[in-house]
Amino acid sequence: ASINGLPTTSGNRIALMEDSDAAIESLVADIDQARERVHISFYIWLDDHNGGKVADAVSAAARRGVTCRIMVDALGSRLFIRSPRWQQMRQAGAHLTAALDDVPRLGRMAIGRVDLRNHRKIVVIDDRIAYCGSQNCADPAFLIKARFAPWVDIFLRCEGPIVRQLQYLFLVTWMTETTESVALPAAMPEARGGGDGDGVIAQMFGTGPTSRPNAMSDVFVACVMAARERLLITTPYFVPDEPILRALCAAPHRGVDTTIIFPRRNDSWLVGNACGSTYAALLANGVHIHEYPLGLLHTKSMTVDGHIALVGSANMDRRSLELNYENNLLIVDPAATQVIETRQRSYLAVSDPVAATEIGARRFARRLVQNTVAMMDPLL
Repeated sequence: ASINGLPTTSGNRIALMEDSDAAIESLVADIDQARERVHISFYIWLDDHNGGKVADAVSAAARRGVTCRIMVDALGSRLFIRSPRWQQMRQAGAHLTAALDDVPRLGRMAIGRVDLRNHRKIVVIDDRIAYCGSQNCADPAFLIKARFAPWVDIFLRCEGPIVRQLQYLFLVTWMTETTESVALPAAMPEARGGGDGDGVIAQMFGTGPTSRPNAMSDVFVACVMAARERLLITTPYFVPDEPILRALCAAPHRGVDTTIIFPRRNDSWLVGNACGSTYAALLANGVHIHEYPLGLLHTKSMTVDGHIALVGSANMDRRSLELNYENNLLIVDPAATQVIETRQRSYLAVSDPVAATEIGARRFARRLVQNTVAMMDPLL
């Protein structure tokens, strides 16, 4: 709540989508039923099968009078912004904006903070249904980086008071990127109680350069330090700051079974090597490391003691921690957490463990590259 004033909410219903394709099917079905508003924010939107289906659904909704506000990142979705689908949605009546499109440029060369991006994934439909997680609006084949495919993601469908918090995050960003003034959801206090008390307890928060410093890092550290029995983490991009790395290394020493799953092949050479430089310290302190071999494990998730879950857009890297606009959902509920942990363990079941002896046997040249890249952590 200290990040942006959004309180915990009760009475929520949170469902984990079966996979990326199923998530898009569900999203399109909900858009098809929309009667008032469709708000969408994605970092990457591709003009492929899934991206096209969502664009077609938005276009149809706009033509029947639904207010559609669509926001994508100017860099992450640059190809989509130039595609016919973008114009199709505009011509249908949807309101479109490319976030952070005002980076100073000299010709095509960015001379401002091009690494400052809107990395959020938020969908809100009729103020009743919301989606969030790690998934972009694209096929798992992810054509712009197909050799790392499939991209394996997590996406949650939410109902209840938590939807207002997602709506709040979307609209605050929308109004900073456009000249439109939109009424924000009714003040957050009523979100404390509204809803069925038997539902899931959840809290949404958004971070970025306009939130308090180190907010996302503090949340990650708080969750890690809360663990007493087991801690299971999946993240594709691991370039932690010192507090996160220290918290993870400390967890096994107090008896916490700590496991992190990384993708075996990373689509970023720099981040992959920076991540590899942390293996020795993690393993030496009792952290179990596994590598997922069946594509790019893009899921950003953490489960704590089978009771707390943290899912969203943020990676454990410097961009998510210090630069990008991100949104994460904190869940406190054994049943909902168990569903997410079961998904994590399905990744673990097919992943390969990394042994400390394997790290020690790495060639000197590889270790030199990894450690040299690690010195550039603040730039990654």
